[in-house]
Amino acid sequence: MAIGVYLTFRILNYPDLTVDGSFALGGAVAASLITGGGNPWISTLLSLLAGGAAGAITGILHTKGRINGLLAGILTMIALYSINLRVMGKANVPLLNADTITSQLTENPVAQSLGSVQKGILTLAFLLIVLLIKWGMDWFLHTDLGMAVRATGDNPAMIRSLGVNTDHTIMIGLILSNALVGLAGGMMAQYQGYADAQMGVGMIIIGLASVIIGEVVFGSRSIYRATIAVVGGAILYRFVIAAALWLGLKPTDMKLVTAILVVLALTLPRYLGVLQKNGRALTKGGNG
Repeated sequence: MAIGVYLTFRILNYPDLTVDGSFALGGAVAASLITGGGNPWISTLLSLLAGGAAGAITGILHTKGRINGLLAGILTMIALYSINLRVMGKANVPLLNADTITSQLTENPVAQSLGSVQKGILTLAFLLIVLLIKWGMDWFLHTDLGMAVRATGDNPAMIRSLGVNTDHTIMIGLILSNALVGLAGGMMAQYQGYADAQMGVGMIIIGLASVIIGEVVFGSRSIYRATIAVVGGAILYRFVIAAALWLGLKPTDMKLVTAILVVLALTLPRYLGVLQKNGRALTKGGNG
């Protein structure tokens, strides 16, 4: 999900709020198909396609309807809440005792024979999927089309003067981003054992927190480094949330913790830079 948010927020420079709706849409599609007897892997793939369709709607509203990008995302997000309820038929779809990716990875004879390391296998499998997505994003952003998407975010007037249709590149960026977010929603629903109409609330902030924390801690001088920083930022974010819970904060406080994290990640580098500059000035003054 964080890589999807990175694609719109940093690469495309687009304020896409569709994420809250497309994440829940991915979970709703996967859970509904699985409880209906569908194959969990195909259901997860369809959650990716559903997320991409949500991104396409936002793109059409913005590029063809000429609706402000922020408003287009908000409109799609609001519409998706009702669509998700339609997809699930109710507000919550439990996946207890259902055949999911998680159960297939942890309840097969080989995994069960390993006993306590079952969860390690699940974590390793999810990490491999994340690394595959990171590799795919790195590859795409270095293709001609990917560089056109990057140029659209950097300087849309320049790339239009070279004959590139920026409406198309914006559409591609939004579709790819929300497809990844929908995939994350489908996998999350299977990991936590249910899909809920509210499961996407605040996901855009979590995604932004992962992107910003990753850039501050690991840097973002190249695409390869930026995408690995996003993955690292998402892992760090989860460690911070776990630490906050361990310190006794309530789960309902986590949205506040996330907001404070984003504020700190955005402001600390600036103030640290000012402190370093003042320190260098004092050192020069003392030497003089």
